[in-house]
Amino acid sequence: MNIIGRVTKDAEVRTLSNSKQVVNFSVAINDSYRNKAGERIEQTTYFDCAYWITPKVAEILTKGSIVELTGRVSARAWTGSNGETHAGLNFNTSQIKLHGGGKKSQMAQASTGNKNDKTAEDLPF
Repeated sequence: MNIIGRVTKDAEVRTLSNSKQVVNFSVAINDSYRNKAGERIEQTTYFDCAYWITPKVAEILTKGSIVELTGRVSARAWTGSNGETHAGLNFNTSQIKLHGGGKKSQMAQASTGNKNDKTAEDLPF
């Protein structure tokens, strides 16, 4: 399954008791549709994601980044300490493709700004 969404906060690397490392992050997917009355309905779905292949990917998974993920989804349910029932979606990620956005992309764009850059009006053709 593939999903495309925006990272909701910077990724975190956790080291488990068996010394394996996992990258945890959350992705929000926005969707909209019109109901029978013609009203536009906005809906956001959140996925808690896990990536097990390399912890280095956490460096690029920053808040606001747009990512395309390949993997498998699973649902979970639990009862909170206050007795309230909760549910969530997990996404076990096998591939990550960065589409831009986030802090690192913004910093890269800012650092490439150059006074010698030409506008479309400056080009000879």
